[in-house]
Order: sequence, then structure tokens, then C-alpha cells
Amino acid sequence: MTAQNKPVATSAPILVVEDEPKIANLVIDYLKQASYPTHWLADGQKVVEWVRQNSPRLILLDIVLPSKDGIEICKQIRAFSTVPIVMLTARVEEIDRLLGFELGADDYICKPFSPPELLARIRSILRRVAATQPAQSSYLGLALDEEQHRATINGQPINLTPVEFRLLAVLLKCPGRVYSRAYLMEDIYADNFDVSDRSIDSHVKNLRKKIRQFLPDEDVIQTIYGVGYKLE
Repeated sequence: MTAQNKPVATSAPILVVEDEPKIANLVIDYLKQASYPTHWLADGQKVVEWVRQNSPRLILLDIVLPSKDGIEICKQIRAFSTVPIVMLTARVEEIDRLLGFELGADDYICKPFSPPELLARIRSILRRVAATQPAQSSYLGLALDEEQHRATINGQPINLTPVEFRLLAVLLKCPGRVYSRAYLMEDIYADNFDVSDRSIDSHVKNLRKKIRQFLPDEDVIQTIYGVGYKLE
């Protein structure tokens, strides 16, 4: 593999959902050789919750699974996530093919397949996603799509006010950096000259409360007494 063909490293894994170990291991080996981190699930019942918690980069989803079929899994994932999904199956009936795409699958490949062909399709989908994806910020499962003004935590939407959204966007720019109240006021308020710096404290309190609904064990926004706040 040439250097120009190697994907940019990313912490988000490709999720392989396949109950046949031989096929799963073959696919995983090819993905690892191409520098893609992976995670394997053989039990369809575990897939949706794992996707909610881990936000994979792409999903390779077998249709025929013993506990829950891939069609139903795809449908449930599309209710909360736009993660690219490539469906794998031994079925060649047109009804399955159409149903897969109607439920939001990004591609469809029939078994037996060539691993290099599968890898080529994955690269093509990821390039397309990267080219069309608006600027986003993410950290600890928190993700902001500033173009759509949309915030999510592990793929689940979180309802933020405009000020809370701007506040989180500033903190996400540089996790670990301490931002003073004065800096945050100047950055998130447009033409408010009479705003007290204590209003920042109120917005941080509300933002923390909303984040803890999804991350109850994480103290994401920390107070640096006498200075300001940071994302940790």
C-alpha cells in the first residue's frame, strides 16, 4: 500500500457486525492492514446500544444475524445516527437490496465478496462523507455541527439554547485550556453590554446539567476558581 492511499488515522473504529468468525476475521485483517481501527460484534442485540455509546466511523452490517437481523438494526440506527452503513449479505433478491437502501444503507455488497473490493468501497464512502461533512467539533462523545446548529452526545441529540451552544463551541475549540469569564462573555454575546459575568456561571450550570443526563459519571466542564472554566 502506498503512503498516499493510507487513510488518516482516527480513533473512531469501523464496526464489523458479522456472526461468522472466519468472515469477520478476514475483513478485520484487511481493515487493520489499511490502518483502520476496528471493533467486532457477532450479536445483533448489542449493536444499537454500542453504536449509541461509541459513535463508529462506519458500520459493516451483515443482514442475516441469529438474534436480530441487519435490516432492523439499520432501521434503529438511522433513527438517531447518520453513520455510513455498508450491508453484507448472501441474499441477492432485489427486495432485500431495495429495502436496505430505503432504510438508509450507504452501500450493499453480496457474499462471497473480494476484501480489496470491500476496502475500495469503504474508502470511497469515507472520502464522500469527508467531502460533504460540515465543520464539526467533538470531544468525549460531545459533537457540534455548527452549520446545522446541532449538538449530540454519543450520537444522541442534546437540546441547547443558542448561548449554551456557543459556550460549548468555544470550550470545544481547545479542551484543557482555561477560558476566563471575560473571554467567554466577549465570545458568546454579540451586542450585550449589560450582561454580568455571573451570567456565564448560570449558563455553565445549565449546560452541565444537560450534559450529565447523558454522561452522569463525567465532570466534563470544570471550574477553575478565580479564573474561569475548561473542558476536561
